[in-house]
Formats: sequence, C-alpha cells, structure tokens
Amino acid sequence: MSTRLTGLCLKCRGAKLLCGLPRCPFLSIWSKMGEVKPPSSAELQAPSPPSVFVGRVGYPNVRVAPAVVTADGDVSVYDLPERWLSYGVEDVLKFRLSLVLGSLRVDARRPDALGEVALLSSSSRPVDVELRFRKPPRGVQLDPHAPPFGPSGVAEKVRLVDNPSIPRPLERILGGDRVRADEAVWRLYESGIPVSMIQRVFSVGLLGRSAGRRLVPTRWSITAVDDIISKRILEEVKRNPSIDSYLFFQRRYSDNNFVAILAPGAWSFEWIEAWFPHTTWNPGATVEVEGDWEGFKGRSEYATLGGCYYASRLAVAEYLRRLGRQATVLLIREIYEGFFLPIGVWFVRENVRALFASKPERYDDFKDVLARLGSSTRLPLSVWLSKSKILRDFTKQTRLEVGSLGGEV
Repeated sequence: MSTRLTGLCLKCRGAKLLCGLPRCPFLSIWSKMGEVKPPSSAELQAPSPPSVFVGRVGYPNVRVAPAVVTADGDVSVYDLPERWLSYGVEDVLKFRLSLVLGSLRVDARRPDALGEVALLSSSSRPVDVELRFRKPPRGVQLDPHAPPFGPSGVAEKVRLVDNPSIPRPLERILGGDRVRADEAVWRLYESGIPVSMIQRVFSVGLLGRSAGRRLVPTRWSITAVDDIISKRILEEVKRNPSIDSYLFFQRRYSDNNFVAILAPGAWSFEWIEAWFPHTTWNPGATVEVEGDWEGFKGRSEYATLGGCYYASRLAVAEYLRRLGRQATVLLIREIYEGFFLPIGVWFVRENVRALFASKPERYDDFKDVLARLGSSTRLPLSVWLSKSKILRDFTKQTRLEVGSLGGEV
C-alpha cells in the first residue's frame, strides 16, 4: 500500500486527490506555513497567551523565549492544549505559527534571572508584552515533543505591559519555598490547574525549594509533569479493586486511530505505536511498530518511546481513578499516511483523554476482545499478538485455564 501511495503522490502532486483524502496533507501544511508573516519591525507589543518556551540546546546555558500572538481573536487558546481538539490540526498549526518568540540566554541554574518573564508563565489570562529584537524575527520552529512556534529573534528587551493574573493555588505555591517541586506539581494538579500550565511554571523554575530551583527545557518539563502526576494517581489506583470485565475503547482523529483494551487484573500498562509509511517518524516503505511496557511496580528506566508513553499513561491513570478501579491496560495508536508534522505529545494526551471520555464496549470473553481488536485496526491481529506483551500473557493465561478444565489447548 505504501508503494501505491508513493506512486499516487508522484502522479497527483496535490492536484487530483488520487489518494481519496479530502485534501492533500502535504500541500495543506505548506499552505499554513506560507501564511506565516513575520513582523517587519524589530519592536513589537502584543498579547502573550501566556507562553514561554525553554530550549535544551547548550544546557545549562539555555534559550528562554516568551511568545506573543500577532493574530486577532481569542489568543488564550494559542498555548492551551486542553482546548485544541475542538479545532483541526491545521488550525492548531496556524495558532502556533502565529506565535512570535523573543529569545534570551539564561543560565538554567539561575532561574531568578528571568524576573517578570517567569511570572508571565504563571498567568491564567493573556498578558500584553513589549518586545524589542536585535533584528526582526524570522523562521519557524518544529519540535517532535513540544508544539511548534512561529518566527523568533534575539530579544534585547522584554517588558510586561499588564500584570499577570495568577490563580490562587499557584499564588500560594509561589509564596513559599518549603515544598519540593514534585509535591508542588501534585498540589497544583489537585487544585484544578491545567496540566499545560503546570508544565509551563515547572519549566521556568517557579516550583520547588529556592536553593534547588532550575530552569527545565520545555521538552523535559512536559514529560516530567506527566510522569509525576501519573505516578501519584497510580499510587491510589493500585489500591483499588480490579475491573470485572473487559473494556474496549476506540477513537479516530486526524489520520490517527487510538484503541484501548482494559482487562481484569492488577495494574500494568503497555503503549504501542504503529507508524505507517510516509509519516513523521517513518519515511520508509513499511509499517514500523514499537512499544513500551511496565508492570505493577512501574518502570526503572525512561521509556524508549519518550513523552507519548507518559502522556498516555497520565490519561489512563485519570480514567481509572474516576472509575475507582485498577486494570491491565493496552493502548494502541496507528498513525496513517498524511500525518507527518511533529506537533507535540499533547496530541496523545488529549486524544487519549477524549478516548476515555467515550462509552466503552464491555466483553466477558477474551476471544471476543481479540476479534474486536482485529476488526478495529488496519494492521492484522497477528501483529498485535506478536508485539504486545500484555496480549501474549493473556493468551497464555486463557490457554492454561482451558487446559486445566480438560479442554483443547
């Protein structure tokens, strides 16, 4: 199929839509990037959603970049992933490419040097910011783990025109320095602060005891917060009784297919990604399938699939907490041709959250679950049975149970 798609693209070149898609994914992305109009002036005053990006290149001497929006409309949505699924991926890309960054160089060990830029990240509403650049900003920034950004330039001056509006729970945390960063993250989450905002203030070094505070690159802070919160939730989940039947969920969104199977048993978790040809991480001609797994005791090493593993685990933990149960969980994501732009792990977190907001199908027989899985994905069931530790374990368990009853194994 991948060879056929490549041939069609060469024949079509975006004009005839021979692939059957409603629009050419390649041309639509380039179209959005072509709409980016960098400021012509080296001075700019505009609202920040708020948004502050912390880079990782050159650590500990990192780039810190407050961002402002040059477009009209509700700018608060431009850095709020929790609301992005109500828009199309192309709209989100347009939001992000409309952000203009003013870059500063800061020692990650000296977060206090950020001054009011750090406070900008803690605001619950947009804040007007005055930026003066060394040269007019240019270019775009794409990151596989963080949302994309528009033009950037070296900032010679950053000044907040408005006062940030800091939520009360965050204000209480910022007012003291006796709480460790991980505990602060948990308290903010329990107070209802959006995960994206917690990730932002964690990144600019506002959390933790004063002596140990550091700037954390945005890419790292996103995964760290997902990891911290999901571990705390799972401490509670693991004390709950198991579900008593199999639950099956499916969600299709923007050339992605998400499938979840929750099985009776103690907590364990597996995340599997299947990247079809000509997608973000697979320029080849065959489907690439990779997965990561953890048992009841959790992981001791960083997941090879990175941020998506922890983002999806957070969404699973939240659902099980609401359910008041624990379960053995398999999550599968198929990424189809046409999805090739890296837009950040928020895409996984929010889609899996939406997946678990839907009503599950219930099954009592594991064979019925396997049949349903085989009909819900483009890859055949045999692939999942060969790649998934959880499915292999359940298959062996089922055979043993049948064998113990004197049936065929």
